[in-house]
Amino acid sequence: MLYQLSTINYQLSTINYQLSTITYSPAYTIVPTYECFNRCSYCNFRVDHGADNWMTLDRATAILTALQGTGICEILVLSGEVHPQSSRRKAWLDRIYHLCNLALDLGFLPHTNAGPLSLVEMERLAQVNVSMGLMLESLDPAVLEGVHRHAPSKLPAIRLEQLNWAGELKIPFTTGLLLGIGESESDWEISLQAIADIHTRWGHIQEVILQPYSPGSQESLAGLGFDILKLPKVIQLARQILPADITIQIPPNLIPNPDLLLACLAAGARDLGGIVPKDEVNPDYHHLQLANLSALLANAGYELQPRLPVYPNKEHYLSDRLQAKIQHQRQQKSIEPKEPPKPKNYSDRV
Repeated sequence: MLYQLSTINYQLSTINYQLSTITYSPAYTIVPTYECFNRCSYCNFRVDHGADNWMTLDRATAILTALQGTGICEILVLSGEVHPQSSRRKAWLDRIYHLCNLALDLGFLPHTNAGPLSLVEMERLAQVNVSMGLMLESLDPAVLEGVHRHAPSKLPAIRLEQLNWAGELKIPFTTGLLLGIGESESDWEISLQAIADIHTRWGHIQEVILQPYSPGSQESLAGLGFDILKLPKVIQLARQILPADITIQIPPNLIPNPDLLLACLAAGARDLGGIVPKDEVNPDYHHLQLANLSALLANAGYELQPRLPVYPNKEHYLSDRLQAKIQHQRQQKSIEPKEPPKPKNYSDRV
């Protein structure tokens, strides 16, 4: 009886911890290039070929050196896409690789999202990233006829292939849906189920982002949008469909009402993603000051905690070099989420 009560208490303490803790990644975004061959009509990020100077290693060194000691742990390497058939593709991938390697050498943990990659390209970048990502966005064919009409790399088959390749290569991975770009509500379930099926096969997906489309000042899209009040409903649906070990992430800067943010957490969201000085994808939407965000959550019974860009249950996927960098980061900043205390001799009773 004592053993049963002890085990039940441990299970309850674990549940309470999971319910009360909200995580985020202290991050900074490095953009190798804003140029992109896709022309998504909702984009507030891209520029045309030739309209942007690529990030140099010298410039990145100056930025990253200035960030040392500031509490930043994740370097999000977020890039526009150079066409796979372009003569500049190899130089583009080389630049991303060297930027990630530089970040590692200077004590940070890179996470790259650079659009669809070949299997060889993905395998190479995995050597210098503790995690990677690519949004699935939507499987609805109607989106291809609308906002993705001039975006060849947004074909669902290409993006599903990426998720499977990441699993095959054992890359800790983030994906997600972009809500309100012309998809049907039934597509939410279809797209989430596709993610769940891929994760069930490979077990590599850390997070699914549910990102509401938010109009910006640089886009060409007009008239579309997402009813932000439906976000808790989508989160509940995701929590029902996705395996329990996938965390649901929401971007707090795109949720304008504090009560709605709390409703999203109550619905099952548990991570707020990278809290960055500038949201490069949504530059019109600024993050709350971290202290204000923490106070808002604390008043509702949540504890905001920093995390690394790779989850503890995925670290064993990584090379010895990357695992050593993670341990160094953990020792320097002690930002790993705490686990609830286990009952005495719990390990002997499992």
